[in-house]
Amino acid sequence: MTVVAVRGEALREVDPELAEFTVVVVARDKDRQTTLTRLRERAEALRALFDRHAEAIERRETSGLHVHPEMGKKGERVTAYSGSVVTTVVVRDFTALGEMLLTVANQDQTHVDGPTWSLRPDSPVHKEVRRDAVANAIARGKEYAEALGAQVVDLLELSDPGLGGGAQSLGRFQTYDMQAKTRASYGGAAPLELDPQRQRVRAEVEARFTVTTPTAL
Repeated sequence: MTVVAVRGEALREVDPELAEFTVVVVARDKDRQTTLTRLRERAEALRALFDRHAEAIERRETSGLHVHPEMGKKGERVTAYSGSVVTTVVVRDFTALGEMLLTVANQDQTHVDGPTWSLRPDSPVHKEVRRDAVANAIARGKEYAEALGAQVVDLLELSDPGLGGGAQSLGRFQTYDMQAKTRASYGGAAPLELDPQRQRVRAEVEARFTVTTPTAL
């Protein structure tokens, strides 16, 4: 029995489906309660802003509240209290993204990082690209068999690269930006860049076929 082993590959460039950015609101004062009050007020103002853009937001998550005392150079005397609240926002409607970022960045004592662009984990693009990789593997198997003067008889194995051993799968895929991830910049020389960056989705599979007895050897 003659076996032909090939690797199928597929690459597609698509528009992103989501944009993610992180917002950090901070507060600082010599009095602990004043720090907490300011932090709560700024966090509530941020929440109200996001509520106004609820239809454009896929999800938002508050990842942490941090409050800590600041010590003097000597001893344990507290000189001030600092606090921060971190919120991650994922946006699905890019038409509202620019306004949202600029409005958020204009809030008092607020830092913004983003956006970064991505596809949804369950995006149909992933399945489509994996299917393209399988089709590519089949086409390559037939080409190799024809070069040997043979024909493909049966598929022995279809697996992710490096697995083998009978593991059957539609392959693995990778998604990555065509350019570096965008960072929003406010108040500096760098412009605010909000053009959605196209994503490259790549899939690979390995396949082994049995072929008829080669006649071209």
